[in-house]
Amino acid sequence: MPAVPNCLPDIDCDVLIVGSGAAGLATAVTAAWHGLKVIVVEKDSVLGGATAWSGGWAWVPCNPLARRAGIVEDVEEPRTYLKHELGDQYDPPMIDAFLEAAPRMVAFFEQHTSLQFADGNAIADIHGDTPGAGTGGRSVIAAPYDARKVGKLLKRLRKTMRETAFMGMPIMAGADLTAFLNLTRSWSAAWHVTRRFTRHLLDLAVHGRAMQLVNGVALVARLAKSADDLGVLLWESAPVTELLRENNQVQGAVVRTAKGSIRIKARRAVVLAAGGFANDIERRKALFPRTPTGHEHLALPPLGVSGDGLRLGESAGARVDTHQVSPVAWAPVSRVPHRDGSSGHFPHIIERGKPGIIGVLSNGQRFVNEANGYYDYVTAMVACSPPGEAVASWLICTHAFQRRYGLGISRPFPVPLSSFIRSGYLKSGKSLEELAQACGIDPVGLSTTMADYNRHARDGQDPQFGRGSTPYNRKQGDALQQPNPCVAPIEQGPFYAVKVEPGCFGTFAGLKVNQHAQVLDDSGQAITGLYAAGGDMASIMGGHYPAGGINLGPALTFGYIAARHIAGITAYEKEIDHDAHR
Repeated sequence: MPAVPNCLPDIDCDVLIVGSGAAGLATAVTAAWHGLKVIVVEKDSVLGGATAWSGGWAWVPCNPLARRAGIVEDVEEPRTYLKHELGDQYDPPMIDAFLEAAPRMVAFFEQHTSLQFADGNAIADIHGDTPGAGTGGRSVIAAPYDARKVGKLLKRLRKTMRETAFMGMPIMAGADLTAFLNLTRSWSAAWHVTRRFTRHLLDLAVHGRAMQLVNGVALVARLAKSADDLGVLLWESAPVTELLRENNQVQGAVVRTAKGSIRIKARRAVVLAAGGFANDIERRKALFPRTPTGHEHLALPPLGVSGDGLRLGESAGARVDTHQVSPVAWAPVSRVPHRDGSSGHFPHIIERGKPGIIGVLSNGQRFVNEANGYYDYVTAMVACSPPGEAVASWLICTHAFQRRYGLGISRPFPVPLSSFIRSGYLKSGKSLEELAQACGIDPVGLSTTMADYNRHARDGQDPQFGRGSTPYNRKQGDALQQPNPCVAPIEQGPFYAVKVEPGCFGTFAGLKVNQHAQVLDDSGQAITGLYAAGGDMASIMGGHYPAGGINLGPALTFGYIAARHIAGITAYEKEIDHDAHR
């Protein structure tokens, strides 16, 4: 092994994990529970990676929470769905490994760790007309977590993404979010919001941060607490500069710390789980469509998610698989100007399916069913934006819609609107023509589009794109709007619009691995001692997006798979008490 300048004394472990998001921490917890000595190194100054800024949902078909709720389906149903969704990208060994291990992964964490889950049994798969599509029972999320239980680790964890929190308070999808949206319509919702917000203000006064952890931060906190309880060493501000190799085997890595570089010898394996390459400008430029400079993209993951794991893998002879239908997990994103002069990114997940909003291109024309998945929205936007123009669209609604549901980061009533208009985040117009001028949209095209949309919307119909035609669509809508929860006319001004650009939750192109999460070389052989999971691993979905949570579900699962393979564990019965979860 080469000498490392200014090097601290070598240390050793069984497993060295690069990255502290869901994949890395799931690997760490599973390996440590099986008796291995584990070190997790994180480049950023806080733990959590992109997971901490995510919604936290994981797609896990046939999971124990669904079964306990009476939702019991044969595994062939999700397998059929994936076969039809993925087409030529369907990889039987990888999908089989995922479908077998995923529900066992949930059971393992429930029984042996601080990671407890809440169900997403009402969440349907995105493409309801595909054979095998689920209408619920395939999603889980980390249960809310009291930050006081994390102890001293709390200050070392990444906080909720600024743009998706309200005054630093994260809001959980489901009943929590519904209460906030119904604040002015229901006494019970108003009471829920009042209690939540009052407690949050007290937490800010006492602790200086949110203490009611939900979504991605709850997942990270629960995994980090579990890792800490099992003796895993967690290092922040510790980037890996090179892998240590001998006789074609990865045997550790050189890690840079505040005290100097240190060589960590890993007796069994190094696991790459650094989150993918969402902020690697050069790789974005090379792989993303219509991104000629690499900067025409609003990535949601933290800046530290910049391709380190892929470069480390390539240095050991690994191959980055770029044959997916999309290299990127698209998300519609708007640029948010903050008062302090900085800017942020806001993901448009909630409002697009609500009744009374449409998305249009610069020509004023609609291009997609807005209530479909976020990935589908951007895929269509990229494909349909006029050639030679920057890819962008505008989400357009009325004042009444904005006050009811919000638009982007501009919150519903009673949060004031004026600052968003002053900053230029929201464009406004008393008429559609005035709005079109403010946005740079073709006014004739917009007027024609709106007239056609409204003519059908008055009857709750959308013959052009079929909004409200699938269970997923209807779940995104408003059940109080009948006959179609996703469709309402857009007639009475003033009107508002927000500019939406291509962004992402992460990347799909990654290191090619086998069903054990072992990284493969150019010849398809496993590189001894090297594994990958999460964003560093090529997505098993082949660049498709069949359901919400198809990033975190496989990330947790293949972290679990990798750890068990490294530990030499083959039988599930040793770690899961099936009787406890019947």
